[in-house]
Amino acid sequence: MNILQLGIGALSPKKHHSFRMRVSQLIWIHLFGLASVFGQTISAEHGMVATANPLATKAGIEILQKGGNAADAAVGIAFALGVVEPNASGVGGGGFMLYANAETGKVRMIDFRETTPRNFNQQQLFDPDGEQLLTENSSVMAIGVPGTVAGLLKLHAEDGSLDLKDILAPAIKYARDGFEVSEKFSDMIMSNFDKMAENPELAAHYVIDGLPAMPGEQVYNKEMAECYEEIASKGARGFYRGNIAASVVKTVKDRGGVLSKKDLKKYKALDKVPVSGTYRGYDIFSAAAPAGGTQIIQLLNILEQYEIQSYTHDDPKYLHILAEAMKMVFIDKSASMGDPDFTEVPVSDLISKTHAEALGKLIIPGQASFDYHYDLPLEPESGSTTHFSVVDAQGNMLALTQSVNHWFGSGISDPTYGVLLNDHLKDFSRSPDSPNSLQSLKRPASSIAPTIVSKDGKPFLTVGTPGATRIISALVQIIVNIVDFNMEIDDAIEAPRIHAIGDELYLENRFLEASMDSLRAWGHSLTIKAPYDLYFGGAQGILIDPNDSLIKGGADSRRDGDVVGY
Repeated sequence: MNILQLGIGALSPKKHHSFRMRVSQLIWIHLFGLASVFGQTISAEHGMVATANPLATKAGIEILQKGGNAADAAVGIAFALGVVEPNASGVGGGGFMLYANAETGKVRMIDFRETTPRNFNQQQLFDPDGEQLLTENSSVMAIGVPGTVAGLLKLHAEDGSLDLKDILAPAIKYARDGFEVSEKFSDMIMSNFDKMAENPELAAHYVIDGLPAMPGEQVYNKEMAECYEEIASKGARGFYRGNIAASVVKTVKDRGGVLSKKDLKKYKALDKVPVSGTYRGYDIFSAAAPAGGTQIIQLLNILEQYEIQSYTHDDPKYLHILAEAMKMVFIDKSASMGDPDFTEVPVSDLISKTHAEALGKLIIPGQASFDYHYDLPLEPESGSTTHFSVVDAQGNMLALTQSVNHWFGSGISDPTYGVLLNDHLKDFSRSPDSPNSLQSLKRPASSIAPTIVSKDGKPFLTVGTPGATRIISALVQIIVNIVDFNMEIDDAIEAPRIHAIGDELYLENRFLEASMDSLRAWGHSLTIKAPYDLYFGGAQGILIDPNDSLIKGGADSRRDGDVVGY
């Protein structure tokens, strides 16, 4: 009997969920106030953490208050998010991070993106014609070699200061003692109930009495607590060798996958130089290929040619320029981005001011001009992934984005250690001729773009977001909101966003109706999304105000965003 057959009485899981939701919401509002309250910019003097989950933020702040630095806090936060926001990230996934040293001004990058297993071949994922995924094994065959633990512990070894056991203590506590489910996490479980039904090891943690866990209910992952304790005691070896590695490999192979002990043993997180550029006197640093930072620089370069300050945020003329520029940037991304260890990525050309000027000249005022096409990934883009930002008492800044790709990743969870595995190989292109074609040991191209902005050689802003290609469009809009429209950081994050790719322009339904009418008249095909729609990501950001040196932060209400300073 699967969990879909365990509903109570004659109610379907969805109807019973709705009934329980209404009762729980009354209790939730009575005890805790409104379930969704939009935030404001928070100010502090010593340090700040902004994450997509209050418990993860709490873990990070406690580490900073105990004398830890941004690297220590980041490791604690990342592991905590794997417990309290498992739908978006965890030790079975990967990501990218940037770390800015306040004393030297230097910004470093660590690439801990997953890699394709060495024994993988394309026919194991595609049908004989190579046109679609084999649905029977697409999840297990899409599991990349996890990089999160390697990346986090590399950061800790090189920049951390506290003992790893102390840093992981909050995350271990959340896993063993449990945590209360939020309304948004409950909705996420319900939305992925079919995936739970297909994966009982996953359902065991988030389904109660055959139904999705409800707001206020307690969920646990005692197996993950054991995994974290092994890592705290033995470091990266505790994950990539020994019992955890053996259990994860067995889980994958029992499902028909090809992940091996050698894949885990040989995995390396990579030091890289961030891609960099300038925007109106600010220095922009973002995650280099195969990540999406190149497109952040490119899009800002195009916008820099226009007097954006002369527009308002919802002026259709500005939105038109932004949309047309986005579409061209995504065409370039599709044609050129991949793993630089396997393909030549023309980064210097893409981020040159000359190239941006040439693209800018193609934008015709009041006319959507081109038939845009871009390279499709193996499966539709996911809104998953999570980002957090940290600033410590020394002014060091960290931006880290981590993911398991689709919500709850592959859905395959190791029963012994609770490791939920990614499905990031679905980020490769369908086309064998693409620079992002699928190959063994290769890292798939990504839109992830943790970004740090400096002013006069000093770290100024750390920001990032989940949301696939919307990552690029959202981060550029947030930077423009701060630099050009002089918004406070939380206002810049909460402001309505657009996203343009292919032939479609997506907008939150918070823009002026007259602006949307103008865009339609100019030839844009509009898709209107709900206000604060999760489609547009869940950004977290912190800046150091050069005027008063206060640390100021904002967290996105599109997710369970939470920012705390001290």
